[in-house]
Amino acid sequence: MTAIEPAARQLDRTHDVVNQTPPLHRHNPLGCDPALVSAVRAYGSAAVLDSLADVAAEAGAEDSREHGRLANEHPPVLRTHDRYGNRVDEVEFHPSWHWLMSRAVAHGLHAAPWAADAGEHAHLRRAAAFTLWSQVEAGHGCPISMTYAAIPALRHEPEIAARYEPGLLSSTYDPGLRAPEIKSGLLAGMSMTEKQGGSDVRVNSTTATPSSDGTYRLVGHKWFTSAPMNDLFLTLAQAPGGLTCFVLPRVLPDGTRNALRLQRLKDKLGNKSNASAELEYTGATGWRVGDEGRGVRTIIEMVTMTRLDCVLGSTSNIRAALTEAAHHGAHRSAFGALLRDQPAMTAVLADLALESEAATVLSIWLASLVDKPSPVARLALPAAKFYVCKRAPFVVAEALECLGGNGYVEESGLPRLYREAPLMSIWEGSGNVTALDVLRAVQREPAAVDALWAELATTAGADRRLDEAVARLRDELAEVDQQRARRIAELIALCLQASLLLRVSPWVGEAFIAARLADRSGVLGVLPRDVPARELVDRVTP
Repeated sequence: MTAIEPAARQLDRTHDVVNQTPPLHRHNPLGCDPALVSAVRAYGSAAVLDSLADVAAEAGAEDSREHGRLANEHPPVLRTHDRYGNRVDEVEFHPSWHWLMSRAVAHGLHAAPWAADAGEHAHLRRAAAFTLWSQVEAGHGCPISMTYAAIPALRHEPEIAARYEPGLLSSTYDPGLRAPEIKSGLLAGMSMTEKQGGSDVRVNSTTATPSSDGTYRLVGHKWFTSAPMNDLFLTLAQAPGGLTCFVLPRVLPDGTRNALRLQRLKDKLGNKSNASAELEYTGATGWRVGDEGRGVRTIIEMVTMTRLDCVLGSTSNIRAALTEAAHHGAHRSAFGALLRDQPAMTAVLADLALESEAATVLSIWLASLVDKPSPVARLALPAAKFYVCKRAPFVVAEALECLGGNGYVEESGLPRLYREAPLMSIWEGSGNVTALDVLRAVQREPAAVDALWAELATTAGADRRLDEAVARLRDELAEVDQQRARRIAELIALCLQASLLLRVSPWVGEAFIAARLADRSGVLGVLPRDVPARELVDRVTP
């Protein structure tokens, strides 16, 4: 043996990989999500739960996770002109984007609940599946959500709905620009906001001039257009009778391209796989949906459904981050013990679990209200949109920190979740917009307030701390003030989460009340002594 050989063997040992978390492949996101299981059983049925097995298995598969990574590594590219100088206005996507889209459509996440034969609990089932599948990759959820939300708005004009619904309901993903009438599947988008107005859509300046054939010619500049390569768009424009809703196909029935000019794609913080565009209507052809001057009332149903998907999307993002953190804690050791066995880390993971469970139960309950409408949704949905979406960045940041430096590098996947987290709080109304919407419902819709009290009364007396929180909410609603809008929205969401958890998972509900209503801290991982932290961590670890 030469003197060099021991040194060489010692050098080889520097390449040994130890104490690293194994890849999170082939896990079942439904199997480690007891909150989702309990909520589906409570507000849906055992049959609905059984129907989620396939989408759950595919969501946890290695190839699905890899497609999610690749779709973000290779964001879309805008091609305004072809090599000859012809205007084409096309967006090129990586093949992984198309794979994700095809699977989401095949699972019916884009439109299945609107079919005549959808059956009972169709919207709840779709919400649970959307929550599972969005953990694979969040960006492609945008065109899926837009399509889901467009159908109730289109139904304001039965003739138009009859023209497009068969394609929108199809379970076939058919990308490419062709006339909607000849495609085997359609997707819808939305184009509402303008640079001078943002959420104040009533100041939109896009004009719509009637033509003799019943169509309108639209001219204007839209600041944000969701999913610009979809087949048709709902948009708002000023017609002679006021702000009106229109549907514009990308390709007209005769096969020519409509005058929708893509100016640029937005360079966004997150949601990188998805294209969001600025566009101009340069005499684009549109068909009126609903009456002239009733555009906001017509399109508000689309906004309502996309707000539901904002809650679901944030819930999914929180759950995906929790899964990564809990998995890491179950395999990484420090100071002689697994991270999950270190009391300080156990408390953090348990607090993340409480946040995930509360968001999950609330979002699935909200979805059940689409199947069985109740006035309480008018208050509960904007309050949940405000609160759950506001919590997501805070929760995902803490989950990232559970991995330490490993969480801060792109390969972990946590930075993508972190960049995604603020989006749902902005989309379909930022925090102030949704909180003020809660106040409008309080002031104008007493039936919604009565329904809220009736909902919370189901757990009256079950926990003194929840009763005291409900009493504080009553005091807030007694004198509505814009400066208190956020506090009111937060209290509604917290009281509903606590009440729902007490009904679905009583001991988790008690832990949530202790941590969020009784002994609240401004940071995660500060739990009351009697919260069963280890049990919470065990039930959410994949």
